[in-house]
Amino acid sequence: MSKVIQFVRHGKSSWEFDVPDHDRPLKKRGINDAKLVCNHLKTNLLYPDIIFSSTANRAKTTAKLFIDNLKLNSTQFLLKKELYDFSGEAVLKFIKSCDDSINNLMIFGHNYALTNLCNSLGNINIDNVTTSGFVQIEFETDSWKTIKNGTTTKIVFPKHLK
Repeated sequence: MSKVIQFVRHGKSSWEFDVPDHDRPLKKRGINDAKLVCNHLKTNLLYPDIIFSSTANRAKTTAKLFIDNLKLNSTQFLLKKELYDFSGEAVLKFIKSCDDSINNLMIFGHNYALTNLCNSLGNINIDNVTTSGFVQIEFETDSWKTIKNGTTTKIVFPKHLK
């Protein structure tokens, strides 16, 4: 049995409004880039057992775009405040606490947490997980508690599709 994590960085966010960081919305480009990545993934997506997102507006909006565009409405979707993390430590702790009955996990979050995790858990060095970027890493283990030394099996960034 194996475990799979699909990391998605939130879409490009707007600084146009005077709101706290947690409440920043997506820019039009962020919406368009998320849809572009979704359209690419439609043909060969390994469907998640469960979807988790940071509680930040830009992350949960990106998650909802993916859910709608990839028709993941029947997949359980939960918001988790611990995914509003920029180092990756809280996200990794969260992943390692997941129930082992879950095999494929999709997480919507932030940088630098996602770039750090993709580089520490996967086998391909990524300079920067771009906004709306998707990275899939597979692990040969039965338990989330023991994930390490995974294989990066898919990277889809908007710039690859334009």
